[in-house]
Amino acid sequence: MYNKVFLIGRLTHDPEARSTSAGIMVSRFSLAVNRTSKRDAEADFIRIVAWRKLAETCNTYLRKGKPVAVEGRLQIGVYEKNGQQFQSAEVVADSMQMLDTKAASSAGTTYRADQEIPAPAPEGRVSASSGEEPAPF
Repeated sequence: MYNKVFLIGRLTHDPEARSTSAGIMVSRFSLAVNRTSKRDAEADFIRIVAWRKLAETCNTYLRKGKPVAVEGRLQIGVYEKNGQQFQSAEVVADSMQMLDTKAASSAGTTYRADQEIPAPAPEGRVSASSGEEPAPF
């Protein structure tokens, strides 16, 4: 069995940050993912949830309208409201990559759920994590 989802889309709203009673950070947002048909371009709006350090990274860097790639798993939840059962689908993110080329030094970096959050680079400067000097252009 294999449950893996890869999505590329734009955020429909800024991430909503919360923490559980145990202090675990959770971030929820939605992606608009284009779906093309022969007649019209349509979009699906898919809910994403990120946990722990990945949630902190999402809350720090993601904003409405920004393009992002998300890798994770599909999770179906069942709940009851007014005596009726409903199903809810969301993607639990394992990693996230910002695709906006205008973003500072973090564009193109893949963030994983178990990864430390990088400190933002000072404006106009690119941080070199491997000890290399940034490109002069």
